[in-house]
Amino acid sequence: MKNKWLFTLQLGFTLLVCAFLIVPVILSILAGLTVNYLVGIESGLTLRWVYAVWDGYRDTIFLSIGLSLACLVVTLIIGIPTAYVLAKRQSGLTRAIEELLVMPVAVPGLATALALIVTYGSLSGFRTSWAFILVGHVLFTLPFMVRSVLAVLMAIDLKTLEEGAASLGAGFIDRFRDIVLPNCRTGILAGSLMVVTLSMGEFNMTWLLHTPFNKTLPVGLADAYASLRLEIGSAYTLVFFLMIVPLLLALQAFAQPRQTKFVAEDDHHD
Repeated sequence: MKNKWLFTLQLGFTLLVCAFLIVPVILSILAGLTVNYLVGIESGLTLRWVYAVWDGYRDTIFLSIGLSLACLVVTLIIGIPTAYVLAKRQSGLTRAIEELLVMPVAVPGLATALALIVTYGSLSGFRTSWAFILVGHVLFTLPFMVRSVLAVLMAIDLKTLEEGAASLGAGFIDRFRDIVLPNCRTGILAGSLMVVTLSMGEFNMTWLLHTPFNKTLPVGLADAYASLRLEIGSAYTLVFFLMIVPLLLALQAFAQPRQTKFVAEDDHHD
């Protein structure tokens, strides 16, 4: 009886937390689909506001997708080797480097953006390009990729695995490709999930780095809420969810552990 009451309380608390998180999202989505938000759903449902967002802000959607994917590629190229070196060379220097990598996360995004503008703002072609925003996104998301991969590498006996492969004649590239990368696959996928979602939704830093010609989706969302009808801003939120949810589901599907099929030795010979 006691366990039943405990389970009921836990379930009730879980449902309450879920409602607290989900209900505002549902109401925001409904606001983007209603003819008149002030009247409510009684005014009818429409896709007019979604079409308005697509017509006016489609460039911000494509830019955000491109930025997040470019950010993922850069963080993979930089983050995986960095995590490998930090895992292989554990010392006071590497621990200091690891802590320095987290600095862009600890420092407010506006401060990081201001530092980038002060440093590279004089490069007019670079300052007005989407690559300038990409630099800020990489600085902000790189620690998440490094930490995710490093946590996995530190949990395995990497030294023994590499020594065993080396004893069989595997060179560095072969060891990195066949030993390191497969063993840190879960960390890479977890880091990729963080990088894509954080880059897609990053606002504070992007607000200072963007120009009128390269607005990202969150900047466009803020602009829609500030200057247009609430229905359009809510429809913009709906478009954001339609973009990010399938992406999250796809990345999580790739993160599922692969099932290994074993074939009996006798059957194999047969």
